[in-house]
Amino acid sequence: MIETAQATEAHRSNGRIYVDKQSPAAYQALVRTADVVRTTAAEAGLDRILVELVNLRVSQLNGCAFCLDVHTRAALRAGESTRRLGVLAAWRDTELFTARERASLALAEATTHPADALAQERAYAEVGQVLNDDEIAAVVWVAITINAFNRVSILSKHPVRETPAR
Repeated sequence: MIETAQATEAHRSNGRIYVDKQSPAAYQALVRTADVVRTTAAEAGLDRILVELVNLRVSQLNGCAFCLDVHTRAALRAGESTRRLGVLAAWRDTELFTARERASLALAEATTHPADALAQERAYAEVGQVLNDDEIAAVVWVAITINAFNRVSILSKHPVRETPAR
């Protein structure tokens, strides 16, 4: 009983359980899904920066600090600029994003807030003009997957820790 209590305590933060640690098989299934989605996006022709922009925008909408940290670093590694990352939350108000990126961001937002039927219709009308069906499906899958990871991290209260300078 003590081992179980200690193991459970190790899976907690700020009074919440780390659902990924508490249910590792379910979490690993989500990781495998993310791997398939990443491959699907690449095969559809979505570049890594576009995928990371979608991951970041969805994480902004959901308020997931952990995923914002992870995907900001991933976007920078992929070659994204700090300028564009800094204005991503206001992407509609700048000309820094391409038509493909803008359509993908709108679709990612509509995927994150599916109850907004008007936003969905606008997003599909726009995205259909600049992305093919495989690309559209890939953007939707990327948004669905990061939404799931956002919920895991938010509900687990995964911390964003300071990393040592390199």
